Amino acid sequence: MLKRFFIICSGADTDILEQCSSGEQNKYVGIGATVFFTAVMAFIAAGYALYTVFDNLFTALFFGLIWGLLIFNLDRYIVSTIKKTGSAINEFIQASPRLILAVIIAIVIAKPLELKIFEKEINQVLLEEKNAMTLANKNQIAAQFNPEIEALTAEINNLQNAITLKESEVNNLYDTYITEAEGTAGSKLLGKGPVYKEKRDKHDTALIDLQNLKTENKIKINAAETKIAELQGNYNTKIINTQPIINNFDGLMARVNALNRLPWLPSLFIFLLFLAIETAPILAKLLVQKGVYDFKLEDEENAVKHLILQNKNHRSVLLDTENTLNDSVYSDLRNDEELYTYKSKKARELLQLQADSFYKRQKPML
Repeated sequence: MLKRFFIICSGADTDILEQCSSGEQNKYVGIGATVFFTAVMAFIAAGYALYTVFDNLFTALFFGLIWGLLIFNLDRYIVSTIKKTGSAINEFIQASPRLILAVIIAIVIAKPLELKIFEKEINQVLLEEKNAMTLANKNQIAAQFNPEIEALTAEINNLQNAITLKESEVNNLYDTYITEAEGTAGSKLLGKGPVYKEKRDKHDTALIDLQNLKTENKIKINAAETKIAELQGNYNTKIINTQPIINNFDGLMARVNALNRLPWLPSLFIFLLFLAIETAPILAKLLVQKGVYDFKLEDEENAVKHLILQNKNHRSVLLDTENTLNDSVYSDLRNDEELYTYKSKKARELLQLQADSFYKRQKPML
């Protein structure tokens, strides 16, 4: 059962192969097994690649199976159509389109499995890229909010500096009227005289102004701080909303790009491995020597070809003979008086009928 299955996979004519020896049959069992397992590898690779895209097992298996069947059918067709002519150059020319396609398919098959083999290394590269993207994202978002926050912060500092300056002025006025009362400065008269009263009034006025300034500036500072808190909240919200996009930066294209950042030599060996697997069915057919099966197949094809040529020649001779006979018959009839008289009579009747018909059509018009 398994032997017959692999023979079917090889695309060989089972009726002819049954007439050959076991050794000849085993050659095509090997070719068929190569075709089959190449398709299995294509199915696995395509299934994994599609799983990374769709993230759905059944979808990946379905389309991976279609891809595997496509590769199987293609390999089986190519292998079955390569004829063993005994000329290596002619056989290579027959297989060259498939060999070119094998390179393309090997790349398609190898890449997904490379992604799986180097998954840990790729994850490390992606982690570094995500960290860099996170920092860049924060800087970009901060650039949208920082100017306004810095302006509000500067405004708060200016308001606080204004209070500080006013407090310093009030303190200086306080020292001035105290020293005036003690007689250590100013008029240097001990006691609370007119000068003391003037300086005390000036201090009290400045103190009232300081209290009003503190009240006004506190309201402005609270408003600015509220605005800063709102901007910082918006900044944090935007960071939270954009971070999932960065966290999900691990799709197929991102992983392929991360793979390309790894050393190229291991990837090259994996590609060459799958190139060898993908070209194995063709190489197996090219390397196998021309055997009994090939001679029998060639003999059967030549027999059919010669039979078709014989039938074609027979029909050609038959057509020439028929044309010659027809020419001879019509040549003899050309001089037959009875046939001439009969045809002349019928032609006269036809002309009379045409004249009568023309007369009937024209009469109503007149």
